[in-house]
Amino acid sequence: MRRIQLGLLTTLLLGIFIIIGALIAFLVKKKQKVVDFSIGLAFGVIVSLIFSDLLPEIIDNLGLKYLYVFIICTFIGYIALRLLDNFIPDHEEEKMTSKELKNNLVHIGIVTSLAIVLHNIIEGMAVYSAILTDTSLGLAITLGIGFHNIPLGIVIAGAFYQSNQSTSKTSLSILLVSLSTFVGGIIMFFLNLNTINSLVLGILLSITLGMLFFIVISELLPRIRLTKDKKTTYLGVVLGIILIFLTIFF
Repeated sequence: MRRIQLGLLTTLLLGIFIIIGALIAFLVKKKQKVVDFSIGLAFGVIVSLIFSDLLPEIIDNLGLKYLYVFIICTFIGYIALRLLDNFIPDHEEEKMTSKELKNNLVHIGIVTSLAIVLHNIIEGMAVYSAILTDTSLGLAITLGIGFHNIPLGIVIAGAFYQSNQSTSKTSLSILLVSLSTFVGGIIMFFLNLNTINSLVLGILLSITLGMLFFIVISELLPRIRLTKDKKTTYLGVVLGIILIFLTIFF
């Protein structure tokens, strides 16, 4: 029961990272430095946990017998986020000019909101299943995705504000988006996926791996390459790697 409660709590915490990003967008003047650091931190955390925890866990649950299942489900996870990302406003910093945001109002409407919510629901389901599989693994995934959500929160807040010019409406939109990861955990809870066999665990973790591959390859790496403050970003990468190895040690 404690793992179930922790799984629901972590999906709720994922949304809080988005709120943190939104607060930075409204309150912090040097938000770019925070973005650069959190991008590096997310990269270090996610890459480290892929090789130190996630891949070994998948191998333990699937083995060579279900190698094809691993490949297919990893591909599904990657493509799922890739498709949903097409409907989310462009959130690469070098493209986020106010002019482009204003020209992107169609995406900032209902379709965009639904895409972000679906994106987060799937992530919430993946994190919940990871917590039930291995608590430390699930917490590490939460940390990695969470730091990735900070820059996303900054951009979402800016995009919504550009479209409605209202702080209250933007705050409500951010709150609804942030709760969507928790909805993913609730869905898993009501589907009664509290005890999962090795094959299903391997499938869910493989889908999670595909999502993390997408975040690393399609979002974090391009940002790291184009960031101006390399020192801050690389510091984040190093600290992210250290964080994961400390969790393994303890």
